[in-house]
Formats: sequence, structure tokens, C-alpha cells
Amino acid sequence: MTQFYLIRHGEPEWNINEQYKLKGHGRDLVPLTDTGVNQVYRTAQDERLKEAELIVSSPYPRALQTAAILSKELGNDYDANEGVYPQGGTKLWESKELLKNRVEKVIDRYLGFQKVIITGHGMAFRTLVGEVGEIPHASITEYKKTQAVIETTRL
Repeated sequence: MTQFYLIRHGEPEWNINEQYKLKGHGRDLVPLTDTGVNQVYRTAQDERLKEAELIVSSPYPRALQTAAILSKELGNDYDANEGVYPQGGTKLWESKELLKNRVEKVIDRYLGFQKVIITGHGMAFRTLVGEVGEIPHASITEYKKTQAVIETTRL
């Protein structure tokens, strides 16, 4: 039997919807309020959560922000092991190599373009470019990759 801990995201910042006049799906893309962030930090102190093997999240920002706080507070095996699986241990997180391969597969889809903006997460970008330190929020990291396509001819 599997024990699930269903954790609702912290309080969302609904005022952003009015401020920016968001419509449709955009209305769901709000972050947590300061109160919401504090709610999640308090929840992370619950002893039951310390034994969890995995965190699964909705893709909406308020849920992802909640999951990120929980992951940070409960301990992150990836950072603790520098992205390398410990010998003899089975882990449920992606190794540095697997993460880099996944990010490269996404990037390879866009090699036909000249200039592409990709927004994402510091850990993925650090792994891709081999950065050791933290990548600052909203900073630009340039990454160049050439197209290595084998051309075939259809008969």
C-alpha cells in the first residue's frame, strides 16, 4: 500500500489577475502570496513528510512553488550528491547526465532557428552548461549549439 500526502498549494496571489487584467488560462498562472509561502514552510515541518520518496506536482506555478519549497526544506538528494547517484543506491531523481540529456533533446528541436529564448530552471541550465555556482534569477546565459543533422534523400 502507498501512503500519499496530498498537500494543497499555499495561498495564491489572485490580485495579480486584476492588476494585469489576465484572461482565460493566464488567470491560473499566479504565484503564492507571502502568507502562502509561509504556510508551505510550516507544512514542511510535519515529520510525516520527511520519509517521502517523491514529490509530484501540478504544472501550475502555485503548485510548483509549493513543491519547490517542500523539496528544499525536506532535503534535496540531487544537490547533496552533486547530481551523481551514490554507489549501490537507487534514487528517484534524475542524475546530472539524464537531466542534461533531457534538456539537450528539447534544445535540439529548435536547432533550425537562429536565435531562441528558453525560460526554465537554474538547475537544468547549470547542468546543461556545466556551471558550478548558482545562476542568478532572470539572468541571461548564452548557449550555442550547432546543428548536426544527417541529411537523407527521399527517392
